[in-house]
Amino acid sequence: MKLTLILFWFTFAVLVIFGIGSLFASYPFYSFVMFGDAVIVAFCAWQLPKRTKFIFYVSVFVLALNIIPTIFDQFGLADLLFVLLNIATLISLIVARKEYLSA
Repeated sequence: MKLTLILFWFTFAVLVIFGIGSLFASYPFYSFVMFGDAVIVAFCAWQLPKRTKFIFYVSVFVLALNIIPTIFDQFGLADLLFVLLNIATLISLIVARKEYLSA
């Protein structure tokens, strides 16, 4: 469970860094989207310890939304690393599902 939360918070940090980078690169739309995604990821990380089925499934959905669109865009090293991070987080979440779904 701790690994899952660490990965969620790390994903949040990566999204904030990418959002700042996009802002400085004059891509305000992408920056806005990344900051919005960071807020949602942080919300999931904050709510997961409450162990509700709803937040578990929302977290799975958010991670899936982070993985799927990235694959269908221009794909570079940063995209690969971001997808791998989200896949690792999703696997960690699914492996620990009994802890989150026990409520």
